[in-house]
Amino acid sequence: MSRKPDQKLRRGWTTGACATAATRAALMALWGEGKTARVRITLPRGERPEFAIEHWATGDDWAESGIIKDAGDDPDVTHQALIIARVERSGGGVIFVAGKGVGTVTKPGLPIGVGEAAINPVPRQMMIETVTEMAVRLGERPDIKITISVRDGEKLAQKTWNPRLGIVGGLSILGTTGIVRPFSCSAWIASIHRGIDVARATGTVHVAGCTGATSEHAVQAHFDLPDHAMLDMGDFAGGLLKYLARHPVPRVTIGGGLGKLTKLAQGARDLHSGRSQVDFAALARALDRPEIAQSNTVLEAYENVGAPLANYVAQGALRSVRAMLPDEISADIVVIDRKGAIIAKAVQEEGP
Repeated sequence: MSRKPDQKLRRGWTTGACATAATRAALMALWGEGKTARVRITLPRGERPEFAIEHWATGDDWAESGIIKDAGDDPDVTHQALIIARVERSGGGVIFVAGKGVGTVTKPGLPIGVGEAAINPVPRQMMIETVTEMAVRLGERPDIKITISVRDGEKLAQKTWNPRLGIVGGLSILGTTGIVRPFSCSAWIASIHRGIDVARATGTVHVAGCTGATSEHAVQAHFDLPDHAMLDMGDFAGGLLKYLARHPVPRVTIGGGLGKLTKLAQGARDLHSGRSQVDFAALARALDRPEIAQSNTVLEAYENVGAPLANYVAQGALRSVRAMLPDEISADIVVIDRKGAIIAKAVQEEGP
């Protein structure tokens, strides 16, 4: 859907904010304040949004409420998902449990330990603070088991990076501010970072970042890499390489089609078509082929020039990658065509 450049996009709320609001409403019912139609929470930066309650259920010593997540204008797979919190009295403080549709961590390297519900630290802290504040105000013991569920969460999780990160059974409950900012790309880059963390924690020595599904399939098959070695780079080459520079893995392969890797070769770090463009005049000068300057696409130029262009792109992309990485990380480039065939590679030369 196209938008005017000056059109203001609507913010939304994270799954963590929704889970906290649902927890607060459920506690109100459990601790005698009754069922409410709307509930207000305080986010980490002080904002106090209000949420409508869409689901209620109660029983002996437990209560649950549910909130429909509104992601605003962000294309979030969890938009309109029903986030449910069940609270029940227990012992030993606040305990978090993964209900139906919420994942469980099975690999090291994530902010939550193996075997724990995939509820990230900030949402956990928000819910703990809610329990503590309400317990003090109402004279209750802050010993509560919180079970978070997401309707259709198992199905939605297949559209996320959770399976590759070793989070099984559903979605993660996420958020650091409680706010979803449309098209901020922060969630995607955060997932790239978590993928690198898991690779390091599992002793993976070779990872790959690719611009799309076709290049990913080609690179994974060529090097026989496991799923957890494949980092969902997309357009965010800079985000991946900057994090790798600080959290190194011995070897990284960058794979992609001619168009995006040409932009990487020319120094772009964000390869999205709306944020970087191929400089065809510079490409023409570099290859001494003036006709390239009149090309509409890199594919058109490749059809006229052939292998020399693909090899130039591979070598240029490798130089760009190497400029962002420390010497301890080995790098190589794989360029593919639209059918997924490898048309060029650039491999880092070994030192003396």
